[in-house]
Amino acid sequence: MSLPIWTLDALQSETRKISGLWWRLVEAQHHVSTMKLVDTVDEQSLLEDILEGSKRRFPPECAGLDYLLATPFRYDAAYPYGSRFRRAGYTKGVYYAAAKVETALAEMAFYRLLFYAESPATPFPANAAEYTAFSVEIGTSAAIDLTLPPLSDNDAVWTHPTQYEPCQALADVAREAEVEAILYRSVRDPEGGQNVALLTPLGFKKKQPVERISWRIRLAKTGIQALCEFPMRRIGFAVEDFAGDPRIDRLLNT
Repeated sequence: MSLPIWTLDALQSETRKISGLWWRLVEAQHHVSTMKLVDTVDEQSLLEDILEGSKRRFPPECAGLDYLLATPFRYDAAYPYGSRFRRAGYTKGVYYAAAKVETALAEMAFYRLLFYAESPATPFPANAAEYTAFSVEIGTSAAIDLTLPPLSDNDAVWTHPTQYEPCQALADVAREAEVEAILYRSVRDPEGGQNVALLTPLGFKKKQPVERISWRIRLAKTGIQALCEFPMRRIGFAVEDFAGDPRIDRLLNT
């Protein structure tokens, strides 16, 4: 695959201002996973502090940030696998989020199904799992948008389901150009919702999540069902919704 060539000056000329709320999901067990190991809340607090001290360090720009916002920017250990805008290895962090919670759910659904597609001997969980969807406020005057011309002329390259090298190369140049965020179309959302790749924690306008919503998500070979009780919402994804990725085809053929 040939790589689109975008120079530092060219990317700087395409920067624009963005602001708004962006959504991400995490497993809800991060709130209570250590409770079963201790007898009191004081012991849990001490255990959490010990565990936190053993993890990778945060860059100075993360000072004061809630850990949900700061965690993607930990640096000390090698990033095990590359993602769309981050290379594997000792590389700077990227905070991925979606403009709509539906898109964030689609991203989560895809990667959960991908795990089981690549681990065929692992049985699907019998029960639904608890997740927390949370929004953060992001604002910067140094963003580029891959869904708008002229960058969108390379849309097929930016949205390839498995080949991330062009996007990673673009992110390398974007950092040199002091670009703080990259807007792009979700490859996993069947509706093609908008995502953001935040390249620096300086793009957060508030240090805490703005809103948190609980979801129950059930996985099966036929797809994923997501339920939010307050406010009541139901969202479902079939495995076929993600068939554009050849790795998911394994679930369709079993």
